[in-house]
Amino acid sequence: MALEKWEIDSSHSGIHFSVRHMVVAKVRGNFARWVGSVLAEDGDLSRAQVNVVIDASSIDTGVAERDAHLKSPDFLDVLGFPEITFKSKRVDKQGDEMLRVSGDLTIRGVTREVVLDVEYAGRTKDPWGNERAGFTAKTAIERSDFGLTWNQVLEAGGVMVGDRLSIEIEVEAVKQSAEKAA
Repeated sequence: MALEKWEIDSSHSGIHFSVRHMVVAKVRGNFARWVGSVLAEDGDLSRAQVNVVIDASSIDTGVAERDAHLKSPDFLDVLGFPEITFKSKRVDKQGDEMLRVSGDLTIRGVTREVVLDVEYAGRTKDPWGNERAGFTAKTAIERSDFGLTWNQVLEAGGVMVGDRLSIEIEVEAVKQSAEKAA
């Protein structure tokens, strides 16, 4: 059995999210700092292990005041919980290019199982001889399941911030040499 290790190239990858604001619009954002790896036995993605650590303070919605509020105890509480983590538990192949990755997502000290629908985009060699693989993963969570319950009721009905958080992750991973993988 050969264990392949892939490091996520966060400079060519992204973790993006969107949530309803005041019922009628979506606010979008991303996390700027994060690291991750994929370990696959004999290159078999159906037996892969995925680990990701996100710097919660790197949340960016393009509005500094909103970002400060999202970092506060009302939401992520980045001083008390500086990291968001994902650790896969199982991978189910859904065809040649589709996977369902189930794992534990921890936000603000609360861990819940989530399922990522993953599209495998294939492999290629970069100009320097490194093997790269690409993936797009999507899921949605209820933020209240993770203790993110701050909100305001609107006079016209509804709430300021929706509960459903849509997440899309673009991953470009680089296969590590045998020395780096060990």
